[in-house]
Amino acid sequence: MRAARLYAQLERDFITPALSDEWAKHMTPIAEFLTENYKKRSMGLVCDNSPEIRRVYTAVFPSNDVMQSILDKGEKEVMLFVHHPSVWDITLGGFQQMDRSLLEKFKECEISVYNLHVPLDNYGSYSTSVTLAKAMGLTELRPFLEYYGSLAAVFGNTESTTVQEMSERFTAVIGHGTSLYQYGTDRIKNGIVAVAAGGGNIVEVHEEIAREGINLLITGITVKNPFTMKAHDFAKEKRINILGGTHYTTEKPACQAMCNYFRKLGLPSEFIAGTPGLEDL
Repeated sequence: MRAARLYAQLERDFITPALSDEWAKHMTPIAEFLTENYKKRSMGLVCDNSPEIRRVYTAVFPSNDVMQSILDKGEKEVMLFVHHPSVWDITLGGFQQMDRSLLEKFKECEISVYNLHVPLDNYGSYSTSVTLAKAMGLTELRPFLEYYGSLAAVFGNTESTTVQEMSERFTAVIGHGTSLYQYGTDRIKNGIVAVAAGGGNIVEVHEEIAREGINLLITGITVKNPFTMKAHDFAKEKRINILGGTHYTTEKPACQAMCNYFRKLGLPSEFIAGTPGLEDL
């Protein structure tokens, strides 16, 4: 498929004038690899390395392992689609930039990079919180949490009646250990829970949850640190329970679902697994 045709289709399906983002201002160390359009709006085509796209690989973060695994396939005229254009590592203080030497190799091997952060968080069939909620078996989803012009979280109905039951289900879906900060009653109020994939453990989320009378948030990053303590203190005050499953793993379902999106366009697609940062818990 001509790359321009693919990018135009992604634009129509995911990017609206209401959405904004600000990744590019943090990516100055690798600015020479970025498209001019990406520098202006921080969404869409990050690295324009091929006029033709024959295959798409998806990933949550463009880690060294993910980028190298694509290079090892020895293919040209492919695209790496990522939810984040930088690599999350909470032990290093947060997001780290893509490796320069690997970006050089991507350019040589005609491997483009495309990023949808806010547009993929935005409420829709492929969004991060929606795909996680569906993996958890939640129904009757409705969006909340305005985030850079998007609605990035969802409320959903559950058949589970207790937080402990939901915790066990979450661990089974996630596929590794999870965290539970049980600040409130074990019974799930009104059969409704909130889902905010990734970095959703923020005060703004808990404020909306409290207004709705909900007492369980399912999210990604829950470790107690200077950034999250305000959210933990508010949740404890309002008796809101918090379930955490890491930044990577709670956003993985969306990137896996995007493979189906690309296949519907006639492009072979494969999800490249990363490593969950259990320090997020």
